Amino acid sequence: MKKLTLLPHFLRTAGQLTSMAAWQTGRLFRKAAASALESIQDVLRAEVKKGNAKLVADFLTDKALPAARALLLERMAARLLVRLGLRGVLASSVIGWILPFVLEQMVKVGQRTGLFDKLRAHSTVQESLLRLEELKEAVWKRLVPDHGSSAELLDDDAELPHQLPPQTKL
Repeated sequence: MKKLTLLPHFLRTAGQLTSMAAWQTGRLFRKAAASALESIQDVLRAEVKKGNAKLVADFLTDKALPAARALLLERMAARLLVRLGLRGVLASSVIGWILPFVLEQMVKVGQRTGLFDKLRAHSTVQESLLRLEELKEAVWKRLVPDHGSSAELLDDDAELPHQLPPQTKL
């Protein structure tokens, strides 16, 4: 007697493979996003150290000259290519979607927090680097939110949160 199934065998197999790939995508996306964020930060830090903090602020607010923007994007893509370790079409495909996505999130966070104005206002290299680090942390929280665990990173000298008193049984 033939066993009846609602879905053909190839559809069930494809569904299982898709769910497995979707499960793996989270980890791979976090790795690609972290690599892209680090690559972007490396290039921006290097420009700030050279004394081009205004160029960095202009780049992030989309006011930079097209040649400067293209040069910075090329440097970011090259660093990301080295970090990911991929080759060929796959590398250009991954870089083509992850780099603009992370840059877009960086611009949104920077506009929301007013960080670009602070970056333009502070003329010292150290303060500009500090602002870039704050931007990086805020973008990472936006890219990989902490859903429901309410885990926090405490400073070494921070006072521990108070514990709730034990509950009594009724």
